[in-house]
Amino acid sequence: MPHDVRVRSTAQIAGHPIHPMLVPIPIACFVGALLTDIAYVASAEMMWADFSAWLLLAGIIFGVLAAIAGLTDFLGNRLVRTQAPAWPHLIGNAVALIVAIVNTMIHMRDAWTSVWPSGLVLSALTVLILPIAGWLGWAMVYRHGVGVAR
Repeated sequence: MPHDVRVRSTAQIAGHPIHPMLVPIPIACFVGALLTDIAYVASAEMMWADFSAWLLLAGIIFGVLAAIAGLTDFLGNRLVRTQAPAWPHLIGNAVALIVAIVNTMIHMRDAWTSVWPSGLVLSALTVLILPIAGWLGWAMVYRHGVGVAR
């Protein structure tokens, strides 16, 4: 793609793309949920299982908001969809969000069965997907200039 073609973000505030502003929040929440799941398994302290449930819920809320902004960009600009990393980025983040939603439902059970082993495995799976989907998202920004003002 020529460098003079602008691949603008459709979902933006004052020229700033919304999607990259929101994605750090669910990432931090999902990583935090994994860490608090590990802390619960190590200590059996109920507080950690509660933290995991709240972090997962917050991560899903902000993940859905980030997904709406990302989907708005994806559907709102044909040039975004033509970027090689666009579809795998979308699918990876959708899978991570679906796994986190299932994980939240599991975390609503009583503490021990909510974390060990299902909750811990799903938290780890979510966190393992995030760097791959994130790498693809940053490739869209840094290699393809998506959402970058020139």
